[in-house]
Amino acid sequence: MGEPSDAVSGDAAGVDRRRALRLLAAGMALSPCACGRPEEEIAPYVEMPEGLTPGVPLFFATALPLAGYGRGALVATYEGRPTRIEGNPRHPASLGAADIFAQAEIVSLYQPDRAKAASDEKGLSSWKAFSTALFAQMQKEKARKGSGLRFVTGRIASPTFARQMGDLLKAFPEARWLRWEPVHEDSAASGAALAFGKPLTMLPKLEDASVVLTLGADPLGPGPAQLHLGSGYIKARLSKLQSGQTIRLYAAESCWTLTGANADERLAVPPPVIQNIGVEVARNLGAGISSRGDLPEPAQRFVDAAFKDLQANVGRAIVLAGREQPPELHALCHWINDRLGAPVDFIQPVDPVGAGHLQSLQQLASDLRQSRAETLIVIDSNPAYGAPGELLLGEAIAAAPFTAHIGLFEDETAALCKWRLPLTHILESWSDLRAFEGTASIVQPMIRPLYDTRTAHQLLALIGSGESASSYDLVRETWRNRASPSDFETSWRRWLHEGVISGTSESPVSSPGAKLVDIRPAPTSQKLVLALAPDPSIWDGRFCNNPWLQECPKPLTKQVWGNALEVSPQDAAAHKLEEGEVVAVSRGGRVVEAPVHVVEGQAVGVLAATLGYGRRKAGAIGSDIGFDAFRLQSANSPWILNDVEIARTGKRRPILTTQHNFQIEAEVKDILPTLTFEELAQGRVELPNSADLPTLLPQWRYDSYKWAMTIDTAACIGCNACVVACQSENNVPVVGPEEVAMGRDMHWLRVDTYFSRRSGEPLGFQPVPCMHCEYAPCEPVCPVAASVHDSEGLNVQVYNRCVGTRFCQSNCPYKVRRFNFFGYADGESYANLGQEPLEAQFNPDVTVRSRGVMEKCTYCVQRISRARRDAEKESRRIPTGGVVTACQAACPTHAISFGDLNDPSSPIRSLREERRHYVLLGHLGTKPRTTYLARFKNPNPMLAPEKT
Repeated sequence: MGEPSDAVSGDAAGVDRRRALRLLAAGMALSPCACGRPEEEIAPYVEMPEGLTPGVPLFFATALPLAGYGRGALVATYEGRPTRIEGNPRHPASLGAADIFAQAEIVSLYQPDRAKAASDEKGLSSWKAFSTALFAQMQKEKARKGSGLRFVTGRIASPTFARQMGDLLKAFPEARWLRWEPVHEDSAASGAALAFGKPLTMLPKLEDASVVLTLGADPLGPGPAQLHLGSGYIKARLSKLQSGQTIRLYAAESCWTLTGANADERLAVPPPVIQNIGVEVARNLGAGISSRGDLPEPAQRFVDAAFKDLQANVGRAIVLAGREQPPELHALCHWINDRLGAPVDFIQPVDPVGAGHLQSLQQLASDLRQSRAETLIVIDSNPAYGAPGELLLGEAIAAAPFTAHIGLFEDETAALCKWRLPLTHILESWSDLRAFEGTASIVQPMIRPLYDTRTAHQLLALIGSGESASSYDLVRETWRNRASPSDFETSWRRWLHEGVISGTSESPVSSPGAKLVDIRPAPTSQKLVLALAPDPSIWDGRFCNNPWLQECPKPLTKQVWGNALEVSPQDAAAHKLEEGEVVAVSRGGRVVEAPVHVVEGQAVGVLAATLGYGRRKAGAIGSDIGFDAFRLQSANSPWILNDVEIARTGKRRPILTTQHNFQIEAEVKDILPTLTFEELAQGRVELPNSADLPTLLPQWRYDSYKWAMTIDTAACIGCNACVVACQSENNVPVVGPEEVAMGRDMHWLRVDTYFSRRSGEPLGFQPVPCMHCEYAPCEPVCPVAASVHDSEGLNVQVYNRCVGTRFCQSNCPYKVRRFNFFGYADGESYANLGQEPLEAQFNPDVTVRSRGVMEKCTYCVQRISRARRDAEKESRRIPTGGVVTACQAACPTHAISFGDLNDPSSPIRSLREERRHYVLLGHLGTKPRTTYLARFKNPNPMLAPEKT
């Protein structure tokens, strides 16, 4: 959309002043009425209240997409205004947890950069004008049976969308539906077809496994199944601990993943060696592969140890291949799992489109260049940015005769299209979504559309009939046959209440025996390769304009506001590269410039980078951040890029990270003790606990409630869900890259990652909120008593008393206090974060702090207060589990526990009796209420380092 002055510039813009004023008035009218409930009836989660109580949130069940698949969510709304997202415990893809992408949808909803009105090449237009142009174009397509019509989408798992598209393809039999998901699983799908003769989707049951070997796979990493798989893995890790059993995880990978960081045994090797490890495991199982691949001595030891474990755990062992591995290795892993009797299920693909994503993209490029595609409709997809650079797809899209793009933002693809149409946000929409395993949910709107937008369902209806339609009616039509006519309304309300439609998951199919494919060991090379992966914070770039996610530290590097070229120390020394030095990375004539980040544990000869950055039209937050790795991709090899060359440029660019702000010079055993499973089983556990030191602080008596938190570091997988949950719940501001560069950030909760100086391996993840010390060092040094203790053991910060001396911050040994240097939410915000729509995201139960005050974790005191008020009304105590903190609610592995130590039935009490219980920096005698359970690993003795 052009500037406001361009929108009313008469004939030059194609819109007369009177019409422009009408559009402006309509837009102004939409804003105040949007913060209300939708016109159709929506149903709150489980229980329908008789009336709306001001100040008390209602929760509504819905589903949110990631890479097309749905995850169940509960959305808290205040008087029709969504403010917070949590997981739906009834939904198998979320199990009550919420990943960072789901929670950040709140900011996307209120983002000022959203597309607000239809526009064309001349500027501001209207939906009516688009409908007129579309009708004329579709008449041409109808005459030629749609031979020039192409639909481009991402992965779609909406039954209603699939039904509508099926009807359109019947009406236009020569049209094509092409979809492109930048983070796709083409290799896995092709590998299943090779092994079974038909496309099947494998669902690993990690909770039933005793041994798992991953070959580049990252089941614990970001993605639509992360919450489910992370929960299953931790169940296998901890549920049988009392009986002396636990899972052992082997990871062979080229660059760091969350799975590798959590593995008991990790091997960093180039991609060809990963394939050869799979081949060697198959040979040991009798695959009859004659030639042996090149395996360095450490890799051979790794294979021998892993194979012995796999063979000893038949029926409880799984081998998984990563998305970057070739289809042949995926097929080989199916054969291995078949021989091992692995605990896996196979289902028919949930994705209704059988063609591969790369195949669709190549077909689109060919159709556009050969003028076979004259009518291009792009629905919530950005192929001009996310396609491999060698396809030059942007140029082809710009040359097409009739192009229309509907999306949340006017992105790179929208800028090339003749028509740019605003898409209704998922929290404003009626729709439906299926999860990765098939479970369907009804998507219900939490709020009326803020702008003059349409859903994808409404657009398809407009294309098919030329008339507007209701998404609500379209979705109900899809599911009407699911229940008897007399029972449909009852079923509909139940589906809305519960957030899932029972019985819709794909039933496991009996797969035929996996075929042994013709696979040979991969040749190794001395040349550099570049390994690409989705970014753990912004995925494939679709969340690039989300400030919460831009400032969410990446789990291992803790980098924010950008990506980097990750290089091993050996390769850095060989190429004389230093941290923060900018290099030119070239491949096939395409060049990008990237800053170097030297990372311990990276495979030698492998460079690594994440996708999603280098956006040119992402918005005020995401544009011109980082470098665009998609430009180096090729369609034939999207994830592993061979023959990459690097050259020094003489430039420097700082790597913005957060953890260096909190480095603690102390013995690791006092901070993040790590046990072995053998030590734990034999009771050889020595962990730090609170020292009983003299103190001048008063000894409080806690006669009512005694709140405490325990965090199990063995269950923390480092996913950052707790960090974003805390930010959402407590109105934690975003400070921006300039402030981060000065060592400032405002997160009340951080997840520290510690690495071994000896091996470079991560020792684990440790969430660190405020410790709420009983003998708090911050309290006696405050000159105005802004930091005080309350009668329930909370260390309370009185904002209107704080004068910003920062003495408390200096005295805190845990460094968990944040000082508001600027009015981040009050006139001194970063980029567009001070604009009016974003004010609606704030949680009304929590103060929005002003400049010059100290703030920190409060144990979600607003939730404690609400539970206390409810209990007092009924003359009872808060029940066990009556208070769930935001970080606790979001955690997919239940690593965080919270409760009342004065409650005899509270699990928090039994956790403090665990052998793994310890106190962070306990020797200081602060007696923190936040304590920990020690992490443990289950290494294979065969791979123990030799003693020198």
